[in-house]
Amino acid sequence: MRPADLRQPMRLRRLAMTLSGLPAHPHPSVELEQYSTPGDVAARWLFEILRAGDLGAATRVVDLGAGNGVLGIGAALLGAARVVLVEADEEACATARDAVAGIEVEDVVEVRCTSVDDDWADEWPSDMDVDLVIMNPPWGVQTPRADRPFLEAALASPADHIHLLHAADATHPAAMATDAGWETEVLLETEFRIPAAYPHHTKRAVNTPVRCWRFSR
Repeated sequence: MRPADLRQPMRLRRLAMTLSGLPAHPHPSVELEQYSTPGDVAARWLFEILRAGDLGAATRVVDLGAGNGVLGIGAALLGAARVVLVEADEEACATARDAVAGIEVEDVVEVRCTSVDDDWADEWPSDMDVDLVIMNPPWGVQTPRADRPFLEAALASPADHIHLLHAADATHPAAMATDAGWETEVLLETEFRIPAAYPHHTKRAVNTPVRCWRFSR
């Protein structure tokens, strides 16, 4: 199958296989908590976003902390009008660009290698139009509050919807969203398979419960 054919209407299984085949970050950083969203989880989550009516042919998507681009590329394959992958790590940006080129979605997906910091909460980038923010940010396990700049940026954005994957026991994202005037709901509860990618991992893989949140204005 040619990469361009992937832009045709896609079933869940096909999307999961495509996203699972994207190149992974060659040297993930434990400090940055660079755990790529598994392709099957990303596909299932994106289909739930599609069913919720938050992703369509006119939707402009921003993927914060995009990593290898699995979420944003998936959104593009499901028909998003425009996708911006925002990632600070240069190696991850290179990996995402390779993935975008391999799937041939350069006409829809842009990779921006830049940090999401506290300034984003004060002023969302003027050249980054957005209807939907999607993200699986660092959860703050290694660096406490590492997720805060991402959450604050998204909540201050002009988006209509935010979709967030976070640890199932994390209560602060919904509390922050409510305080900022957003309505919250859990769209999906599943498990996130974390492979043994770092020296401190003692098991080959761990299944971690996660929640996929939907925040709406």
